[in-house]
Amino acid sequence: MSVEIMSNEIIRIAARGDGVTADGHHVPLSAPGDRLREDGGLDLGPNHSDPLCQHFPICGGCQLQHLTDSAYAAYVRDRVVGALAGQDVMCDDVRPAIISPPRTRRRAALRGTRFGRHFQLGFNGQGSHRVVDMQQCEILHPDLFALVAPLRAMLAARLPDRRSAQVKMSCVDQGVDVLIEGLEATDLAAAEALSDFAQSHKLARLSLDNGYGPETRWEPEPLTITLGGLPVAITPYSFLQATEEGEAALVDAVKSAIGDAKMVADLFCGLGTFALAVADGRKVYAAEAAREPLFALKSAAGLGGKAVLTDHRDLFRRPLMAADASRFEAIILDPPRAGAEEQVRELAASTAPVIAYVSCNPATFARDAKKLMASGYRLDWVQPVGQFRWSTHVELASRFSRR
Repeated sequence: MSVEIMSNEIIRIAARGDGVTADGHHVPLSAPGDRLREDGGLDLGPNHSDPLCQHFPICGGCQLQHLTDSAYAAYVRDRVVGALAGQDVMCDDVRPAIISPPRTRRRAALRGTRFGRHFQLGFNGQGSHRVVDMQQCEILHPDLFALVAPLRAMLAARLPDRRSAQVKMSCVDQGVDVLIEGLEATDLAAAEALSDFAQSHKLARLSLDNGYGPETRWEPEPLTITLGGLPVAITPYSFLQATEEGEAALVDAVKSAIGDAKMVADLFCGLGTFALAVADGRKVYAAEAAREPLFALKSAAGLGGKAVLTDHRDLFRRPLMAADASRFEAIILDPPRAGAEEQVRELAASTAPVIAYVSCNPATFARDAKKLMASGYRLDWVQPVGQFRWSTHVELASRFSRR
């Protein structure tokens, strides 16, 4: 039995978060099932939810807090399906999205600005450079949000008029790591005040960066992040998966994709999120262009007795060649948002039996998937992951296998 869809009914959410009616109109802050009235208002449907945060929709931290949980999960999956369809890529197994819970984001960058007596600290507003002064947040981990008010007070007392600062925070094994960009502390009194602030708020580390790289001002003990059961040294605001739940979902998908492969390559390995997770009982070759995370991975693997061979290698300029890739039983690929065209070209020419491709951009993933499939790979499944809850940012893990 077919269901008639009215031309003014919202039938989907577009990539940037607007609802789209059956006749093609884009409607901000709408949900599937809503109906657009002639006066421009909305009759709300079953997929529309009351936002939890007082700052929505002005704050740029969330774009889709007006969706129910099921509608948001469907949006995350549909983003992947739509990207694949745009490249004419077929996949019969695009799985239901795994969504991180609220208040679990363990890594975030906030902006602070002063204009006269007014100081604001928070995310930028939607589509603007205006800072929304954060009084509530439903996405940040509680340990990060608890520091917003103290940081606001400290920066308000120390940041000159018409100046801005960037505050970057991460949850690590020892607590919260804070990096402030744009704040100067050149005299003894300022330095002591920063140390007192870090100590009183039990920061794991406090660093400043005024354009010459992070300078640590407080670090009672070396900081680590646990990956694959091992503590890995971490520099200020190093890349981490946004939530522990999102990381676990991606790791589980990668493990499922590579199966019992004994010789594995991890390309764009970073700190070793995947290399260390799969290294038990396997030999892993791990390649990364950034020195510090690669050396941290090498040290952690060595101390933990895991067979990980690290290679300081820019995979954009010097990709792993097809002949070398063919020596591995499985390849793990986790490139930046731009994808990995040069590396994918070499993998497409290889005979590697399995590729576990992790992506933070469905569009570039679909582009690369098309190239792999044209060379004889099959896209077995895709697991969408929404660890940036209520945002339009979608991630995924997938499995390709040689026919």
